[in-house]
Amino acid sequence: MAAILPPTVTWDTIQDVFYRKDEIYSMEWKISDLSDYIVTSARNGGPIAMIRDERKIMLLGKHPPGKPKIYVYTSSGILLNTFTWDLTPPILLHFTSQNLIVLSDEGLYRVYDLSNSGEYKQHTLGSDVAEMGLVNAQAWEDGMIVLTGGLEYLQVSGWSGGRAIRLSPSGLSELPTSWSTLSPDKSPTGHAQVLFSTSSTIITLDALERIDQRVSRGPFSHIRVSPNGRFLALITVFGSLWVVSSDFSRNLSEVDIGELSDSAGLPEKVEWCGDNAVVLGWGGKVIVVGPAGDSLKYYYSPSAHLIGELDGLRVISATSCDFIQKVPDSSLAVFRPGSTHPASILYDALDHFERKSPKADESIRSIRPELADAVDTCIQAAGREFEVTWQRKLLKAAQFGRAFMDLYNPSEFVEMAQTLKVLNAVRYFEVGIPITYDQYITSSPSYLISHLISRNLHLLALRISQHLSLRPDPVLKHWATAKITRSNKGIDPSDRGVAEDEQVCEAIVEKFEKEGGRGVSYAEIAKKAWEAGRTRLATMLLEHEAQAAEQVPLLLQMKQDKIALTKAVDSGDTDLVYRVLLHLRSTLTQGDFFHILDDSISPNLKPAVNLLQVYARQADRQLLRNFYYQDDRRTESACLEMEEAGQSQDVNDRIEHLKAAAKRFGESKERAFEAKMVEDAQRLLILQEAYERELAHKFKFTGLSVDEFIHRLLIEGFGKRAERVRADWKVPDKRWSRIKLRADRVSPAARVDR
Repeated sequence: MAAILPPTVTWDTIQDVFYRKDEIYSMEWKISDLSDYIVTSARNGGPIAMIRDERKIMLLGKHPPGKPKIYVYTSSGILLNTFTWDLTPPILLHFTSQNLIVLSDEGLYRVYDLSNSGEYKQHTLGSDVAEMGLVNAQAWEDGMIVLTGGLEYLQVSGWSGGRAIRLSPSGLSELPTSWSTLSPDKSPTGHAQVLFSTSSTIITLDALERIDQRVSRGPFSHIRVSPNGRFLALITVFGSLWVVSSDFSRNLSEVDIGELSDSAGLPEKVEWCGDNAVVLGWGGKVIVVGPAGDSLKYYYSPSAHLIGELDGLRVISATSCDFIQKVPDSSLAVFRPGSTHPASILYDALDHFERKSPKADESIRSIRPELADAVDTCIQAAGREFEVTWQRKLLKAAQFGRAFMDLYNPSEFVEMAQTLKVLNAVRYFEVGIPITYDQYITSSPSYLISHLISRNLHLLALRISQHLSLRPDPVLKHWATAKITRSNKGIDPSDRGVAEDEQVCEAIVEKFEKEGGRGVSYAEIAKKAWEAGRTRLATMLLEHEAQAAEQVPLLLQMKQDKIALTKAVDSGDTDLVYRVLLHLRSTLTQGDFFHILDDSISPNLKPAVNLLQVYARQADRQLLRNFYYQDDRRTESACLEMEEAGQSQDVNDRIEHLKAAAKRFGESKERAFEAKMVEDAQRLLILQEAYERELAHKFKFTGLSVDEFIHRLLIEGFGKRAERVRADWKVPDKRWSRIKLRADRVSPAARVDR
């Protein structure tokens, strides 16, 4: 077994600053020359995408014929996806955390789902952009800025097809020699900004204003913003590297490129190595330039692609993936030759202890006041090492130092051990994500998990979530969606289709219960199944959704009306039941609506029927009347007519309602008495209205009972009319006498018949 080389083997110095270049992977692919391709890569150790550069003349047979293809690889060169590109030539390839964005020069862009090969959503920047065309574009996580053929800049926010917003007029009359963007999170204004070179100056542009920075060293062939957004690396066409603050208030350094390289011309590539150094590239030559102009040179054959990271630089070549960075302070403290830092002494003390040398105790005694700092530094240094052997040795040194301390909080040690276990798992060659500790901490574990599930590495993402005590919900949700998408459609109404849906549903439920995905909404998974054309599977999944408020809306979308109403009733939520009833009433014919509510078919829906009656009685009497009629509820219908008769102010309407009530009662043999009483009430009302009309509406009789009607007639002196009412309604003599006596006491005029 080959001996592990010490970490300092890969170290070099720029003045008194140490840099290191670690080879992370030997590339798996068979690509011989990256210069044949347009290449891009995701940050934080993400995947690499490339497409053949159609602008270059290549030897016949060097690449396969046909439409261009976009290839997506891991950082170790393992092929992940292949997409056929059938639009005009792309001017932008850009990774987000889960998608690949590809923009054509006609303003069409596609959002490729990396977890579902071949699936994409296509959007356009508009007909105006299509006519003018696009020259170039630059993007960040959730937006991009494009330069049109009309020499104006447009900003697009998000990747869902939002409208392109025109920035302030650029004032350009010809293409800028170079330009770059400051994303909203790096811009001092909080808005995306464009920096472009024209003539001898640089213009800063956003949606509100155009500012001339009044620099006189241009024009510039390259403008690069540092990862923290605070510095700019500018390459002048005269061959100098000029580093300034992003607000142009400070001049940090200026270097003559001609003194760095014997290559003719300006560099082809310019990137930052963290925030500490600028890297220039000519084909396969890579030069790291320090602040004072000193440099390190690396050579790759025949070409290399540079990827700036927040703490270093990834270099992708045909044969390797390397990482160049300034040596972290913690690693420097431990491993620097001749270091007297307490962490270095602690590390040596462990070595003495393992060799059973008495120098171990001597070393520990010498650093006892600084032992806590030494332990912390060893822990931090372990996080900055790619080689597992050195990680273990550094953590072991920290653990050794802890043994000599009375009080020490072990949480930092435990967290680092957990983190390194995660980082080593994703750095594994077959996974191919060479994310560093600083990148991981800055981007958060959820970002890494999102990256893993975008590659369908669900098991690894799930184990990492469990290891870090994170909720597994996002992983399980994506896994279930991917399982539905990849399984057979199952929309055939045959038994085979049913069995397949049951199998998929059972697998999803079993996985959720096993992995503790109680927070995952089955309704969200069911919606994905429905969108995939699998209504039956969606219905099965919804049976496992605990919250009716999540079940019901999707069931309504799926046209599963009766199931939705049943779930709403079972939930006991009256608001939810009303929501379903109102939705069904607005989308179904009246006959279908009432059929769903039929008690004889679905007795369990009686609460919904009762709620419908309460609603209709207050807000829609005609609906209630139609429901009673359709459900053959004659008594309820008659009572409703009587209720409306009592509320009506118009006599004719009251008569009609009473007539309808009498008819409804008359249709039931058990309601003969009620029918007769309503008919009498109708006749009385008709007679009262007739008397009012005969007496020129000078008197008000409608609405009075028989006794009150007779009493009023007697008081007003209409004895003959009172006698007629007595005869028609067969008023007994005793009642008649009592009514007449009451009338006599009220008005002596009752004795005189008008």
